Amino acid sequence: MKQRNKIQPCLSKPAFASLLRFHQFHPFLCAADFKKIASLYGGDKFDLPYGIRTSAEYFRLALSKLQSCDLFDESDKMNNGPVLGHEEEVGRRTTFRLFYPESVFSDPNQNDPNTTVILTAFKPLDLKWLWELLTGGKININGFWKKPALNLIYKPYQIRILDPFIIRMAAYELLHFPKVFPKNQKPKHPTTGIIAITLAFHICHEVHLAGFKYNFSDLKSPLHYYGNATMSLMSKNAYHNVTAEQLFLKDIIEKNFVINLTED
Repeated sequence: MKQRNKIQPCLSKPAFASLLRFHQFHPFLCAADFKKIASLYGGDKFDLPYGIRTSAEYFRLALSKLQSCDLFDESDKMNNGPVLGHEEEVGRRTTFRLFYPESVFSDPNQNDPNTTVILTAFKPLDLKWLWELLTGGKININGFWKKPALNLIYKPYQIRILDPFIIRMAAYELLHFPKVFPKNQKPKHPTTGIIAITLAFHICHEVHLAGFKYNFSDLKSPLHYYGNATMSLMSKNAYHNVTAEQLFLKDIIEKNFVINLTED
């Protein structure tokens, strides 16, 4: 894997600059220096999903099979849903697509060779799964909340691994989750949508939001612009705090940190 490229600073500060601690943070891990980067930004002090402690070997194995950790120098759009068949709602392309083993697309029709897919690892098994897929090994499906994909439609050059710092920032600094939850509560984690916004803050100068609206008044209303999932699914999810996410979104929209394209 080649060395990371440098993020080119903008001449003017973005509207959301006050939210960032590091303005030239590279969001993708590289095999050559991921341990060094973790020690610089505190990732070696946390276990997954917010750090590499106790999982460094899994990171090393997965990263060893990737071909790049670079960013693309173009107008970037992030998503974790399909584009094909939904062009009117979300446009014709997605530059960055976030995924985890239980969510990655396996339909070849959804593969755009110009898309970069970003693994957001929540557990060591996620990294082991990626390594097994890339090495042609037998996939162990135990330990996943949903059967993971058993094949990849993406090539190694398209795949990146997100630095857990991005998810950690979303959880602790943007959503203000506690670092320790009571024993009678399941720990809360950011949704991929909030993780995508946090990533965008680190690589984009302007961020537009589309589709960030939860309608709990109608549990039969669509959860996403694609598929058949309804709001009832999110209402039963004990691992997300949608109220905290709604407050965060309301705040960054009212402060004009982002441009909101979601219809009321």
